[in-house]
Amino acid sequence: MVTVINSPSPVEKTTTIERTTDSGAGWAVAVVILLVVIVAGAYLWVHYHRASAAAPSGGTNINVTLPNTPSTGATSNTAPTQ
Repeated sequence: MVTVINSPSPVEKTTTIERTTDSGAGWAVAVVILLVVIVAGAYLWVHYHRASAAAPSGGTNINVTLPNTPSTGATSNTAPTQ
C-alpha cells in the first residue's frame, strides 16, 4: 500500500511517498500459490495422464525378421532354433 503525503510549504512544495513494510507478504503468498499450482499439476499429471495399460499377453507371438549378415568373411552367431 502506498501513502502519499503532500507537505505544502511557503517556499517549496515537496511530496513524500511512504511505503508500508508489508510488501514481503505479497511475495510469500505468490510463492505459496505457485508451489500449490505446481504440486497440483504434478499430481494430476501422474494420476490422470498416464498412457493406457498394455494389453495382457495371452500367448501373443511376435515375429521379428533380422537382416542377413554380409558374406564378406564376417562370422554370424546364430541362436538355437526352438
